[in-house]
Amino acid sequence: MAGIRLGICYASVEIIETLKKIKPPYNVNELTQQKAIERLSVMAEVNHEITVLKEEREKLIVELEPIHFVEKVYPSDANFLLVKVDDAQRRYEQLITKGIVIRNRTNQPLCENCLRFTVGTSSENNKLIETLKVL
Repeated sequence: MAGIRLGICYASVEIIETLKKIKPPYNVNELTQQKAIERLSVMAEVNHEITVLKEEREKLIVELEPIHFVEKVYPSDANFLLVKVDDAQRRYEQLITKGIVIRNRTNQPLCENCLRFTVGTSSENNKLIETLKVL
């Protein structure tokens, strides 16, 4: 439920105790709670969406790896891929001019020249790949 900024954390007791000290006491608002409950009532639909997302993520990995400026596609179990490229700022700007919005993660620790690609719909992913191939 990334779109409504709802996630979950699984961790050791020690890490959870530390997180409890720094998180707001009411960090999930009522509207978000209601939307989460609605989604839980249609689990067959949710499971189908998860299956499609995993398939699209794998397709993206296969298509990204041979692109000449892609240096590494990091493993992912999420709805996005972190990709090391030759020049993240240049590639980011090129994609923006083509109307494709991604995240430049170069300024994050250990992410020099990394871009973050969200796994989209099949047509969105196809457009991304076709655009990357001609950059």
